[in-house]
Amino acid sequence: MKDDPKTLVSTEWLAAHLDDPDLRVIDASWYLPDQGRDPRAEYEAAHIPGARFFDIDEIADLRSPLPHMAPPPEKFVARMRAMGIGDGHQVVVYDGAGIFSAPRVWWLFRLMGKEDVAVLDGGFPKWQAEGRPVEDMPPVMRDRHITARVQNQLVKDVTQVAAASKLGDHEIVDARSPQRFRGEAPEPRPGLRAGHIPGSKNLHYARLLNPDGTMKEPEELRAEFEAAGVDLSKPIISTCGSGVTAAILDLALEIIGHDRHAVYDGSWAEWGSYGDLKVATGED
Repeated sequence: MKDDPKTLVSTEWLAAHLDDPDLRVIDASWYLPDQGRDPRAEYEAAHIPGARFFDIDEIADLRSPLPHMAPPPEKFVARMRAMGIGDGHQVVVYDGAGIFSAPRVWWLFRLMGKEDVAVLDGGFPKWQAEGRPVEDMPPVMRDRHITARVQNQLVKDVTQVAAASKLGDHEIVDARSPQRFRGEAPEPRPGLRAGHIPGSKNLHYARLLNPDGTMKEPEELRAEFEAAGVDLSKPIISTCGSGVTAAILDLALEIIGHDRHAVYDGSWAEWGSYGDLKVATGED
């Protein structure tokens, strides 16, 4: 895949640009509770030189009962400024799984009006496998001015998703596993019903990735959406368990040139908890 500083860059590209003065690298590792991994501890033990740690659970709207909802713009600006990330910077985001949580932070930057941001293809596992440099020292961070202009079209709330489910004027695409989509596997968060949003299609995020954790080529990505029954002529709302892996779908859509896509931020953590919202099971 061709390097694109607005979507996806290779480890070779990052290695060549690592010393650029206006490059900022972010470790956005995050894991499900049952994975038993501590992303901050892993970051402190080893990270790409100069990388800052982005805490998805803290740089969020903590007033919401839902997990890691998008933060208010003023909070995003304050946290990025303190991390030395500002206007005019090229940002590269990676995670410790390959491509898992990094696209969520890529999407957050775009939500805040920042387009010079890319995900590292293959993430930290690929970087390490290639023997590239790592460090355990925290970076020197100086405040940098940053502005945010929220792009509201990139996020959907439960009311908008419910309307789209009813009207069928959007494609709703669920990135969870087929077992969770069909309601055959329990949700990792307690208290949620099993199943999916009526009318949604299932495209497990893993189908967009190669065995080595890199993103498939654009024509393969397009074929996966089509194989899932997704009408790419419609605007698309992506959803998942809590708004993390849904962003992998959005990254893939951006790569294939589909520019009318948004994340349902509350995702199943919200929909599955509301008893008055309809839930479908099986393949329907």
